[in-house]
Amino acid sequence: SMASPALLMRVVASAYSVAEKAATIVRNIMSAGDLGIVEKTGANDLQTKADRLVQMSICSSLARKFPKVTIIGEEELPTDEVTEELIEDGHCEEILKKTCPAQYTGIKEEELVIWVDPLDGTKEYTEGLLDHVTVLIGIAYGGKAIAGVINQPYYNYEAGADAVLGRTIWGVLGLGAFGFQLTEAPAGKHIIVTTRSHSSTLVNDCISALNPDHVIRVGGAGNKIIQLIEGKASAYVFASPGCKKWDTCAPEAILHAVGGKITDIHGNSFQYNKEVKHMNSAGVLATLRNYDYYASRIPNTVKQSLVP
Repeated sequence: SMASPALLMRVVASAYSVAEKAATIVRNIMSAGDLGIVEKTGANDLQTKADRLVQMSICSSLARKFPKVTIIGEEELPTDEVTEELIEDGHCEEILKKTCPAQYTGIKEEELVIWVDPLDGTKEYTEGLLDHVTVLIGIAYGGKAIAGVINQPYYNYEAGADAVLGRTIWGVLGLGAFGFQLTEAPAGKHIIVTTRSHSSTLVNDCISALNPDHVIRVGGAGNKIIQLIEGKASAYVFASPGCKKWDTCAPEAILHAVGGKITDIHGNSFQYNKEVKHMNSAGVLATLRNYDYYASRIPNTVKQSLVP
């Protein structure tokens, strides 16, 4: 008989279905028209009913199946009883059919940390820039992002009424990443993707120093990594402390699974063990290819301003 799938593959397969459920919740709240917006720390730091319900759905669904896994979500939520309609019990069969990379076959539940951003790009969601929005479920082991799921609830939303909305991208280090067409940015072009709503002098000085051919300003860390893996941008540069572990964990796993690289502005890799501070206080530098080209051009003034 077949050996039962390794824990990691079961977690990823469940996270896939949980992310699809999350996307349905996101779309339903938007179409019902009452987003229930509250400001957390200010006008650029918003929380909606979707952030709240999706996090409850993701965390409760995964905790029920994998009770010893540590799950860390962006939103501070009351620990209410979660209604059954928020629970997703399914999994993606395709993922269970793939072989777990050998270095991860012995992982135990209590060794995993799952970082959840229920709705990455909340501000854009409230403004109707729906293609910026992602649901992020990142899976870490030994402090390192090793697997991730990114769902885009509104992928294809401009393709007309008959289009199938949404897609789910997933990846595991040592196995690869799936659900999209890996494409490299045009050779010799320096296209930078950066923040849309958290700009600053430092952010802009850093970008200018890289002498880009083009700068794309979009919301959401998940969305920016997708720009890299689909060849729309050659580097993601954010010289500011705004990003958190739940923003980078899933995207990092997917980017690394296809040979890309993400670090802070100093070149330090991110740590994802459960005790780690949540803020990526020294910014973000990510590329699919040619990481060293961009890393070598980050000005020292920028580095000195951003303390890891």
